[in-house]
Amino acid sequence: MISTHCSHPLLHRLALFLLTCLMLAGPVARADEVRVVSSGGFAAAYKALAPAFEKATGHTLVSGWGPSMGETKNAIPQRLARQEPIDVVIMVGSALDRLVARGQLDGASRTLLASSRIALAVRHGAPQPAIATVEQLKQALLAAKSIAYSDSASGVYLSQVLFPRLGLAEALKGRARMIPAEPVGQVVARGEAELGFQQLSELQHIEGIDVVGLLPEAAQEVTEFSAAVVQGAAHAQAGQALIRFLSSPEAAPIIDATGLNAAHR
Repeated sequence: MISTHCSHPLLHRLALFLLTCLMLAGPVARADEVRVVSSGGFAAAYKALAPAFEKATGHTLVSGWGPSMGETKNAIPQRLARQEPIDVVIMVGSALDRLVARGQLDGASRTLLASSRIALAVRHGAPQPAIATVEQLKQALLAAKSIAYSDSASGVYLSQVLFPRLGLAEALKGRARMIPAEPVGQVVARGEAELGFQQLSELQHIEGIDVVGLLPEAAQEVTEFSAAVVQGAAHAQAGQALIRFLSSPEAAPIIDATGLNAAHR
């Protein structure tokens, strides 16, 4: 359950905005317990916005976290496959679309929330390599003794697209590894990887690391995060209200502050 305490002035305004919308639309029939699972890329934004939604609606958000793809226990496709009681998922758009095609998510509810870029982090206080150009990034990768990347969208792109494109697939074998079921930043903070790559929104709140910066645009991959209601969800109406709130222009400044680029302004 997310705390309903709203300490940020903008969150107070968001709560008032949502409450006004609800009053204009008519009274809320009941307070529901809405079960949401979000991938890590949108988690910081969701945690920041959730209290305002709870305060305005009386709904309780029961929240879980997991990658948008992969075979780990908490991955969203695995959760849906074992029919966990979930009302709303927030995840990488391309992975969400596959679940819509399988009939597991309501395609009509699909809503783009934000886009994200990949960043590089090092342990706090460690030397920060130059990565402003593709050639600098390539040299940083070749010089690193250990590299970590996620088991979701950014890691799949790095390992299957970028490293081969740079001609580094063989050179990085044994030094670059995928991190399942844990934020890459935590691995870097413990000193278990010299370089760590993940979405900026998943790195910038981790203690014990320094974010060097975004990958150069010529090497960058933009990932979109979307939300949808699960087919047959127990609380589909409340789930739809949550998605409308997260995608509102009023939520955009909070989303942007977490390292994402809000889709709706």
